[in-house]
Amino acid sequence: MVHWFWKRSKPRRTFTLRARGDLGGATRIDFAELAPELNRFLGQAAYLQLGYFETLTRLIRATPELEEKAALSGAAGAALEKHRAIIEVIRTKGEDPTELMRPSQDHLDAFRRKTIGARPRETLLAVYITAALLDDFYLALASSYGDTGDKVARILSADDHTDHIVTILKATIEGDDEWRSLLSMWARRLVGDTILVARSSLRPEHLAVDEGRIEPVYTELMGAHARRMDAMGLAA
Repeated sequence: MVHWFWKRSKPRRTFTLRARGDLGGATRIDFAELAPELNRFLGQAAYLQLGYFETLTRLIRATPELEEKAALSGAAGAALEKHRAIIEVIRTKGEDPTELMRPSQDHLDAFRRKTIGARPRETLLAVYITAALLDDFYLALASSYGDTGDKVARILSADDHTDHIVTILKATIEGDDEWRSLLSMWARRLVGDTILVARSSLRPEHLAVDEGRIEPVYTELMGAHARRMDAMGLAA
């Protein structure tokens, strides 16, 4: 038991959520002009992966157990590889990666600060939940950008090495109702903030009239999230 001390006409675009584990059939939605312009999408996607890497690196330093350090380093390395691969996509387009990431830095840093928990296990769950939701969302948006989007989709689909993170979290809550309750409540709080980050990446001038077309996407994201929570033994 734990002792507490303490979101001209252009070509038609589609939005498709990937299958992750047992997601089954994906929802396919015409998003027309809602997808952000390509450079904004690339900058955000690259900076998100860098943020995951930074948070996981901090967790490695705060974790005394060698086995857990190794598990976290695998996930951190996967996030860094995704970041570097998206940076390479940006460079092949002749763009400056730093300039593409800069507009999103303050907003995404603020989001990341909000997802730092009071305890390392909360932060670990936060990285797992927010990365899974936003990777799903950005991978889906990638279908809007032709060949460049296909490259990013392949990058985001790569193994994120989070299986060991799930194992750590499951071990934490196994037989401990206090941890189970705490992490379930923390997960519910995280989802709202993450959906706001996803929503903010879309073109704001069209959101008011197209809100009805966005809702099925959120439903799909939440269904995938609920299955991940169920797999860990947590309430979504």
